[in-house]
Amino acid sequence: MPVDPKKLSLRSQFPSNWSSIIDFPEKRWESIDEALKKDRTLGTCFPPEGMEFEALKRVSPQDVKVVICGQDPYHAPGQAHGLAFSVPPRIQYPPSLRNIILELKDDLKAEWPLERDLDEDGVLGQWTRQGVLLLNDVLTVRQGTPGSHHQFGWNHLTGAVLNALADSDQPLAILLWGKSAKSHAARFYKACHGVFMAPHPSPLSAYRGFFGSRPFTQANDWLKRHAREEVNWIG
Repeated sequence: MPVDPKKLSLRSQFPSNWSSIIDFPEKRWESIDEALKKDRTLGTCFPPEGMEFEALKRVSPQDVKVVICGQDPYHAPGQAHGLAFSVPPRIQYPPSLRNIILELKDDLKAEWPLERDLDEDGVLGQWTRQGVLLLNDVLTVRQGTPGSHHQFGWNHLTGAVLNALADSDQPLAILLWGKSAKSHAARFYKACHGVFMAPHPSPLSAYRGFFGSRPFTQANDWLKRHAREEVNWIG
């Protein structure tokens, strides 16, 4: 019988293959756990309990080829499922996701496959199966209140994850969208790590440089130059 995630600590749910390569103090685990549990008693938070680390569960450290870093999860019901910018199957696309797809279609001169709406792993699930880590800077949010969990300490945990990737010698393409994500750029200092920054794809900033940034071509060009398999963003 599956264990109810409500009865588990966040640390116990963290994927062991990631836990073994990051340095994260017990006190920080306890602080995030306490803050999140308290806020869940006061109202609805997203993603659902047990899905906070979905992005890390989907991609093992050694399989990461591309990192797409967002801000915090979608804050409307039914949208967040633990993967940055993605939504579960049969859910209407939020504006940021619509803009990502618009840029992808323009960048790659290709159409977005409608069957993605039925992918049980989520609309962007196919990307995770190819080594794309869809990691938000902050991993939870209160319903209807973007940025509400920014003070919980999540950024220290996601920073530790990104530090572990930055310490590796495997070629990576790092796509940082928005001010919060861009703050992680300095972590990546090795020549095998390509960092590509752009404004956030939200309607408030997409026209300030996200559109036309060609992140998908840039990522694949970087992977190809470093002898790693490119991502099939459309297929």
